[in-house]
Amino acid sequence: MTRRRRGLVLSGLALALGGLAAADVGRREAALVQRLGPVVDVVVAARDIDPGTEIGDADLAVRSVPERYVAADVVRSPSELNGRRPAVAVPAGASMTYALVDETGGRVPGPPVRRGERAVEVVAAGLPEMVVAGARVDVLITHDDRGSRGGRTELALEDVEVLAATPAPGSATPDSGSGAARVAATLRVTVAQAVDLIAAQSFAREIRLLPRAADDTAGRR
Repeated sequence: MTRRRRGLVLSGLALALGGLAAADVGRREAALVQRLGPVVDVVVAARDIDPGTEIGDADLAVRSVPERYVAADVVRSPSELNGRRPAVAVPAGASMTYALVDETGGRVPGPPVRRGERAVEVVAAGLPEMVVAGARVDVLITHDDRGSRGGRTELALEDVEVLAATPAPGSATPDSGSGAARVAATLRVTVAQAVDLIAAQSFAREIRLLPRAADDTAGRR
């Protein structure tokens, strides 16, 4: 075999081996992607960020990670953090989450609700000294059913967080229909629950808030 033919054979063999190696790498990458799932972009700290420091573009970077390892409250776009301030020290490389930053960011704060939630105010029978901000309550609704002297009462919601509460106007005297004091309470609920509560205030005979014990997790979602 001449030197030229030997060189051609070796070159062809190298190309063939390179192709096989590339195909093997491709198969391994595809298997890895299938096992880990899709990849998404998340925002991370490009450098150490001190508490209370206003966050700028130079403080942030974007990293691609498997979606299965991404926290629910992780920030996806750097623009969402512009002007905000971390409540704690954030080390370089740490994922940026909404829990790490001051929610006001120097702006006028909105209601303390998360995505998909609503703050709805109800005027209901309840004990003003127990239905307070931070308490958790069950919501009972009594319907004014025809033919039923007392009406039908149902447990509408369980373990609802009270965001704010004050005695309702005129609550110094018990509610004439129920014999109970009344409170104006702002509750953290879903959109569907907010619609139901607003409707209940128009058509129900009574809405009552029952305070729960702090360690009572029955029915908690």
